[in-house]
Amino acid sequence: MANQGVLLASDTDRARLSRLAPRAARAGATIVEPRLLNPGHELDAFPDWIATADCVLIDAPCSGTGTWRRNPEARWRLTPDRIDRLVEAQRQVLTVGADLVKPGGTLIYIVCSLLDEEGAGQIDLFLAARPDWHASPLDLPAGRPHGVGIRLTPAHDATDGFFVARLRRAC
Repeated sequence: MANQGVLLASDTDRARLSRLAPRAARAGATIVEPRLLNPGHELDAFPDWIATADCVLIDAPCSGTGTWRRNPEARWRLTPDRIDRLVEAQRQVLTVGADLVKPGGTLIYIVCSLLDEEGAGQIDLFLAARPDWHASPLDLPAGRPHGVGIRLTPAHDATDGFFVARLRRAC
């Protein structure tokens, strides 16, 4: 973006958001505007951004199943209840992010999960409920098509596991 425009960075975790300013300064990014989110009321942090963003990137909270190769102990903390809560949080984040995107704009959804209910399935449900959105193909140097997105896996791509989808809002 060559330090043109505005890059909003938001999170519900105050400590994580507080680490952003020094990191942005080291990177030479002067257009970053942090916004702390109140869980369950995320859209309240963006009254000035409804339907105006060119692009929203969502790094959604997820189970982290894509990181089990380097964090194998994480599998013992994952329960069906936790997955259900994460899927609901992802649905909420997708709704908030979509509401910020202007007509003709883009939404990128990423999870470090290999579970379809957090990745391809989540996007399928979103698209079924939002006829003003459609999938937009990605051309990544790694990964394989999975649903309307791309899945990267440790075995195939020598990376953590991820699901990525790009969506466009109709004009």
